[in-house]
Amino acid sequence: MSPAITPEWVKHAVFYQIFPDRFAKSTQVPKPSNLEKWDSPPTTYGFKGGDLLGVVEHLDYLKELGINAIYFTPVFQSTANHRYHTQDYFQIDPILGGNTAFKTLLDQAHRRDIRIVIDGVFNHASRGFYQFNHALENEKASPYLDWFYFHGFPVNAYHDKANYDCWWGIPALPKLNTNTAAVREFIFEVAEYWIKAGADGWRLDVPAEINDDSFWREFRRRVKAVNPEAYIVGEIWHDAHRWLQGDQFDAVMNYVFTKACLGFFARGQYDGSLTEGTGLSPISLNAPQFAYEVKRMLSMYDINIVQAQLNLLDSHDTARYLQFAKGDVSALELATLFQMTFSGTPSIYYGDEIGLMGGKDPDSRRSFPWDENQWNKKLLAWFKQCVALRNAHPALRTGDFKVLYAEGDVIAYARTLGEEVFIVLLNAGHSSVMIDITVEAALSGTYQACIGGAMQFAVTDSKISAISLPQRYGLVLKRQ
Repeated sequence: MSPAITPEWVKHAVFYQIFPDRFAKSTQVPKPSNLEKWDSPPTTYGFKGGDLLGVVEHLDYLKELGINAIYFTPVFQSTANHRYHTQDYFQIDPILGGNTAFKTLLDQAHRRDIRIVIDGVFNHASRGFYQFNHALENEKASPYLDWFYFHGFPVNAYHDKANYDCWWGIPALPKLNTNTAAVREFIFEVAEYWIKAGADGWRLDVPAEINDDSFWREFRRRVKAVNPEAYIVGEIWHDAHRWLQGDQFDAVMNYVFTKACLGFFARGQYDGSLTEGTGLSPISLNAPQFAYEVKRMLSMYDINIVQAQLNLLDSHDTARYLQFAKGDVSALELATLFQMTFSGTPSIYYGDEIGLMGGKDPDSRRSFPWDENQWNKKLLAWFKQCVALRNAHPALRTGDFKVLYAEGDVIAYARTLGEEVFIVLLNAGHSSVMIDITVEAALSGTYQACIGGAMQFAVTDSKISAISLPQRYGLVLKRQ
């Protein structure tokens, strides 16, 4: 089997995930009335009025953070604040500034070498989607009946039990019938349209719900024909071999990574109530168990897919990592350092870098506080340091990864690419330790700490001796 081909730029990207209604809003975008106050707690149905020009006005903030790619949750016209209820796949929501604002966003982001990946919701649409509304109004006379799965008339679109297939039984989300040729062609045209417009890829919402490999193969063929470097990443929360054979997706959102980082760095202190019903419930992991998960992730797929996996600590679908860890900033700091020195593509959920908290949806979708007095600036500086280190060194992005030590609460690993060599040591425990690490001769040399202090270490006789690691501590060593 030939190696999988994934976009090269993704392997060198650091993503930032933005929930558009909550990141920033610009006075340049006219606003409707009845918006919630920006700093009030988020609600299930309320709108804050964030928009795409607001993002444009803060691109320099993201650039300074080290971001070179943004993943947006849906931006198409919708009546939901999360916009997973798509009404028009060819129109950017007017509250976000419409198609003109999106073009400005693409232009300004690309000028700063920041890529833009958008969310594709193709399993289901909304009651306001033209073809569904047509069937709702005309019922048996509508020419669009085969776009959906109707089970009788009149259509019960506003009752608890809809008489048509919908996602998770929610009447507002009628399931599209992708067995219908016209529906398939419509989705493929949408996919092509926005890549032609300049988007750099698609994040696919619940793609497993479209249980048809031929559909996703054709989706890939059509997208890659427009831009071979477009990124296709699916929302699959578990083993994704079916979709990661090189003929469907480039990668998936790596919730296996999320779960492992919760289990190790927040072990013994995470709030289990926040993972109930999410498929994300972590198991407490010691260092050997975490090392096993690390090795498993590295061997699950072709190396080109592993290096393109979207490694996230949290998202709009989970509580925030800091909330999971009951406010323990050290858990987030350690997990972030691991994220930035591990194989795959890191993704930061907006606001994590300044200590934004948030429980289950909708609380995980709080508005970004642009008052810097509300920021954890020490945490922000840590994020910048970790991101900058990754951006500066190819070995941390595409180098070989080898676990050197995993005992108790400490894991150590090497990243190597040519002459560039790093050794990373992480103590997730709550007490200091002194360790010796045996390494192969190829790692010998003098190392300088670039995160965790200003120490020098000599690796001689295939050993690093008497390394002192304080509690909840990360150390990155670079060979000189």
